[in-house]
Amino acid sequence: MHALVVVAHHDPSSLTHSLAAKLAEGLAHNGHKAEVVDLFAEGFNPLFGPADHAVHHGAAAPADVLAEQARIDRSDALMLVYPVYWWSMPALLKGWIDRVFVNGWAFDFSPQAPLVKRLRHLNVHLVGVGGADAATYAKHGYEQAMKTQIDHGIFDYCGARVLSSSLLLESESADPAPHLHSMFDRGRTLFAELPEPA
Repeated sequence: MHALVVVAHHDPSSLTHSLAAKLAEGLAHNGHKAEVVDLFAEGFNPLFGPADHAVHHGAAAPADVLAEQARIDRSDALMLVYPVYWWSMPALLKGWIDRVFVNGWAFDFSPQAPLVKRLRHLNVHLVGVGGADAATYAKHGYEQAMKTQIDHGIFDYCGARVLSSSLLLESESADPAPHLHSMFDRGRTLFAELPEPA
């Protein structure tokens, strides 16, 4: 099995990158493969421009978007690993989603027909790396707000199944070892129990 692991962090020595590497190690431990995509290092342009807007009206997608869609199409699972910035994902990752998950590929929409969710085959795993503690996320409803915005608002809209969605918290104040161990274990078990196809 093959997982596409998309990382959105500018610092290759960050905990975010270390967590993605541990996930890939766990996958390899059980004979699976991981393609780790470093959006910053690859220079992905997150700016949604006129060419991207035209895609929503039937134009062909730009070459860099087609390449990202092909990566997802080759994968058995998509995993996003990202730092939490202002209670959401970084602009780099949001721009990747804005440009890649488009009409005609992720969904079909037109005023004359019902919405068609085209990514029902896609299994998604989300890992946000946050600096605050669990009490802060719970007190202000941030965790639920993120699930509403990302899990439901993005992936459910396209029909993709979010099989896991978690926050690894206190990233700047607590020992990172438990988070790193949990990511290795997640890699080992990522493909252990897949749901029946939709």
